[in-house]
Amino acid sequence: MNFLADESIDRQIVARLRQDGHAVQYIAEMAPGISDESVLAMANREASLLVTADKDFGELVFRQGRFTRGTLLLRLAGVAPERKAALVASVIAQRSEELPGAFAVLTPRSLRIRRLE
Repeated sequence: MNFLADESIDRQIVARLRQDGHAVQYIAEMAPGISDESVLAMANREASLLVTADKDFGELVFRQGRFTRGTLLLRLAGVAPERKAALVASVIAQRSEELPGAFAVLTPRSLRIRRLE
């Protein structure tokens, strides 16, 4: 699976996804500081699932009606980076077929997946 990791994502998550064999582009390595709109456009252009911790993407998708091929929003404040990486890797390993075409929110206790039209 292809991923675009927003710069709000811990480097450990990117490393873990790459270790698990996923293709991951990381905004912090490519174009730090670009706008959220540019990040979303890049994810769509590259047919990648966007992984972010920035709630502004919910605003872009739901309030502004911007298209996403799939977004995984991490709400894992206070969780150690290594634990975050393990949680994300687990969700992707178990639920990856549900993430394209959806907006998903991962918390320490749950994963909510909302299909997009």
